[in-house]
Amino acid sequence: MKKRNTIATFRKMKQEGQKITMLTAYDYPTAKLLDQSGIDGILVGDSLGMVVLGYENTTQVTMEDMIHHIKAVSRAVDQALVIGDMPFLSYHMGIKESVKNAGRIIQEGHAQAVKLEGGIEIIEEIKAIIRAGIPVMGHLGFTPQSIHQMGGYYVQGKTENEARKLLEDAKALEDAGVFSLVLEMVPAELATMISSQLSIPVIGIGAGVGCDGQVLVTHDLLGFYHGNIPKFVKQYAEIGQTIKDSVSQYIKEVKQGTFPREEHCFHSERISISQLYGGK
Repeated sequence: MKKRNTIATFRKMKQEGQKITMLTAYDYPTAKLLDQSGIDGILVGDSLGMVVLGYENTTQVTMEDMIHHIKAVSRAVDQALVIGDMPFLSYHMGIKESVKNAGRIIQEGHAQAVKLEGGIEIIEEIKAIIRAGIPVMGHLGFTPQSIHQMGGYYVQGKTENEARKLLEDAKALEDAGVFSLVLEMVPAELATMISSQLSIPVIGIGAGVGCDGQVLVTHDLLGFYHGNIPKFVKQYAEIGQTIKDSVSQYIKEVKQGTFPREEHCFHSERISISQLYGGK
C-alpha cells in the first residue's frame, strides 16, 4: 500500500521536480474517488460555500461548516494530504483565537494542515499556528475571502508594485515556516519567478504551468457546478449534464410505468393477500 502523503512528501516532490496535483473535495464519496485516483493532496476549501452550500461567496462560511465537511473528507482518505481552509474571520481576531481555530481543524476535522489567505499582515498568526505544531499552507494572489476589499474577481500582480508586494509576501510566508503556497489568478510569468525563488512548493490556480503543482475546484473540473467557470479551468467532463439526463430518463420511465421492471422486484412465497390479513 502506498504511504500516506505528508508535508515532507510535498517538499520532496518540489526537490525532485515532480509536479504536485491537488483538487478540492467536500464530502466522503468525492474524496474517496479522488484518493483512489492517486491525487497528491485534497483541499477542503471554503469554496464549499458556493458549490455545496449555495452561499453567495466564501465570507459566509463558518468554522462549523468547515469542520463538518473536513471530517467527512478525512474519513474517506488513505493516501492524499488533507488540507482544511480556515474560513473568514477565523484567524483575524487575535493570535489566541487563530491558534484555537486552526487546532479545531486538526483535532476535530482530522486534517493534516490548514490553509490561510494573506501575507505579511497575518504573519504573526501564521507563526503562532506553526509553533503550535500545525502545518500551514499559504495563499496569495486573488484571495476570495477579500473579495469585498478587492472589488471583484481580478488578476493580482499585474503591475510592478503589485508584483513586488506578492514576491515580498511569498518570501515572508516561507520565512515564517509555511510548507507550501497557493498562488491564485497571478500572471504566469510572476508565478514562475516566485516558484523558482522559493524552496517550498508553489501550487498554482490560474497561475500558469511554471508552478510546482496545480489545484482546481473539482466541481469546475467535472462540470458539476452551475456557476460561472473561470478562464483558468479546463473541464474534463460534463457530469452535471449526465446527471440531468439520467434523472430525466428516470422520471420518464416512472411516469410511463416502465420502471421498475421484473428484474428490479422482489417476490415472496405464494401467499394470497387474504391470508396476510387473516382471511381464509
